[in-house]
Amino acid sequence: MEHEALLKRIDDLWRRCDKANIVTSTPFLTPAEQAAALQYARGLSGCRMLLHGGKPDCERRAAFFLPDWLEEGDFSPEGQISALALEAFYGAPGHRDYLGALLALGVRREWVGDIWIRGQQAWVFCLPSVAEQLAALEQAGRVSVKAKPIPLAQVPEPERKRRAVKFTVQSLRFDAVLAETFRLSRTQASKLIAAGAASLNYLPCLKNDAPVAEGDVISLKGYGKATLAEIGGRSRKDRLSLTAEVWE
Repeated sequence: MEHEALLKRIDDLWRRCDKANIVTSTPFLTPAEQAAALQYARGLSGCRMLLHGGKPDCERRAAFFLPDWLEEGDFSPEGQISALALEAFYGAPGHRDYLGALLALGVRREWVGDIWIRGQQAWVFCLPSVAEQLAALEQAGRVSVKAKPIPLAQVPEPERKRRAVKFTVQSLRFDAVLAETFRLSRTQASKLIAAGAASLNYLPCLKNDAPVAEGDVISLKGYGKATLAEIGGRSRKDRLSLTAEVWE
């Protein structure tokens, strides 16, 4: 069973949270793991789980389980997630350079969250337990770097490039939205769905007629990822007007 170990861990963390009345959490999860965690947590009686990566736009996020005394609106990732600011000298390392260098310090991948890069600057989210270890980073790829811990509030918002794609569909079927978003024929989209190449909200989706809603994320191997940003009204031909944002 996919994600079996993760779901067992979630069950254990929720029970510990409920029994000890404390916040418990996972390491950073991939989007697919987050989707599986959310789906599983909905079936746990009384479970209150939220996802956070340090900043709202983070893709890799940890799952936090909240006790009765803590409301979701009062939860703060400060102290639960740490951030590092990195400055590169005489070069601009890429994501792979930074990630490889950080993992070479002896940490596991799930202890490191997003890595945001802007020119010669970068920001890394990590678990507090490894922040000091990662702050010792001196080189990424062949470039010298300097790292220092900073408050989460000092991490600037990322530069996200997304391309808007507008189209119409007869209904909000997964195959129809997938085909129009990535400029495929309906037949091509159906074949890719049947081959397991398509995901809806980071979970594999094999159903052509699965419903898609505003805000949903659709992914297609080899083509990319997009968010269904807006569902408009119907045209005179009774077709729905949609806008998808393709991540670049």
